[in-house]
Amino acid sequence: MGVAPAVGVAASLCCVGACALALYLYRILWLAPERVRRALRRQGIRGPPPSFPYGNLADMRQAAAAAKRTRDAGDVVHDYRSAVFPFYEKWRNEYGPVFTYSVGNMVFLHASDPAVVRDVCLSVSPDELGKSSYMKVTHHPLFGDGILKSNGDAWARQRKLIAPEFFPEKVKGMVDLMVDSARALVRSWEARVAGTDGGVLELTVDDDLRAYSGDVISRTCFGSSYVKGKRIFAMIRELQKTVSRPNLLAEMTGFRFLPTRSNSEAWRLNRRVRRLILDVVRESGEADGGNNLLNAMLRSGQAEAGVGVAAAEDFVVDNCKNIYFAGYETTAVTAAWCMMLLALHPEWQRRVRDEAREALAGGAAPDLSSLQKMKQLTMVIHETLRLYPAGSVVSRQALRELTLGGVRVPGGVNIYVPVSTVHLDAELWGSDAREFDPERFAARPQLHSYLPFGAGARTCLGQGFAMAELKVLLSLLLFRFEAALSPDYLHSPVLRLTVEPEHGVRLVLRSVRPDGSS
Repeated sequence: MGVAPAVGVAASLCCVGACALALYLYRILWLAPERVRRALRRQGIRGPPPSFPYGNLADMRQAAAAAKRTRDAGDVVHDYRSAVFPFYEKWRNEYGPVFTYSVGNMVFLHASDPAVVRDVCLSVSPDELGKSSYMKVTHHPLFGDGILKSNGDAWARQRKLIAPEFFPEKVKGMVDLMVDSARALVRSWEARVAGTDGGVLELTVDDDLRAYSGDVISRTCFGSSYVKGKRIFAMIRELQKTVSRPNLLAEMTGFRFLPTRSNSEAWRLNRRVRRLILDVVRESGEADGGNNLLNAMLRSGQAEAGVGVAAAEDFVVDNCKNIYFAGYETTAVTAAWCMMLLALHPEWQRRVRDEAREALAGGAAPDLSSLQKMKQLTMVIHETLRLYPAGSVVSRQALRELTLGGVRVPGGVNIYVPVSTVHLDAELWGSDAREFDPERFAARPQLHSYLPFGAGARTCLGQGFAMAELKVLLSLLLFRFEAALSPDYLHSPVLRLTVEPEHGVRLVLRSVRPDGSS
């Protein structure tokens, strides 16, 4: 007789617990974000109606699938937004330049309005805008708590430690490494061209450009252990591919700790990457006295008061992964887009080649001084970054309630500034905004109209390094080769954290002599 009441009590407790859990989830997944959406609606900011519990995630998936079915790779059209971001384009056309949408319980403010973008760019207080917690959750295995995704005091401390490693004087000392790596690529292409019938080589350049970028950043980060460093970066690229896959649970709930198949694979790769990084840092420290970027960062981290060895190692590992993404992947992709655009516009290719010949007369190696004189090349790189920015969005999170462009943004809201939309705005760039015209960079653009290196206090620390790396590579390649687009080139930008050529950039190369003859 005593069993039945006990079972009844247990059932009642389970029922109460289930109801409490359901109410908690309803409050977290619906009521809390609905209060934020209501506050934005009162200001006239609308968006697609969300559904419980996914928000607008299903709409986004459906729009992406439809765009993939209908997209036509072929003609070179620089406005790829409807193919890569179809849901944003649909909502922007329907709701205007500032709209809201939701992913699970996370509320997003998507803003391309110049006034909002300007205020995001002008925000320098670390307690106002930080990096999006959504991006930190979905991409944590790739970025960890490194400088690209950290906030507040942690971000300020890391920036203070890392910034000196990218000052102009430090970059000046890295140019020789860049030249060595670029010349190795030039020699490789020269040998391949010489081995063809007619001296014409057709190739997909992306892997070679990644090899160059990987060589530069590996030598910079790992010093004498750069060969092992390249292995690490190859593994981080695999981690990037894993993190780029759709992860419904993380996107909807913000949870990254459940042992899903995708999470388990990311954790496994992450453990291997961490172990290899620390092994190589120790080896290179013994071999060359620690005269490399990561050992310098390790010393800076250990020198901080109150920071133990484990915390210093976390700092190095996370920022090694951050440097991979910021200094390897994005530079290689930008170089590929740049080569595509120069192949498509031979008049600009000639201008850049003539400038390189003048700056590097007599076979002189590029240095920081000669790179600074390459104005035509600088304009071409900036125009490439305008049309094909390495970062597709500037993502921020309101760390407290604040006003941006007249919009009162509740604390916790994720703010997305679509860089490609800002860069193609005809009101900012003119009626030819979708065309390739480097001359537009003869004058400095407005602060809030050009965002390839981010915005505000979190502008990319390594932009001077990246520009030097691109200039060294492109000046030496164009000094020795003439490039044309292959008839087999398929223009199909695709988002893999960065917007990159889905099928690679396929070119036809011919060697040219210093006097300009083939």
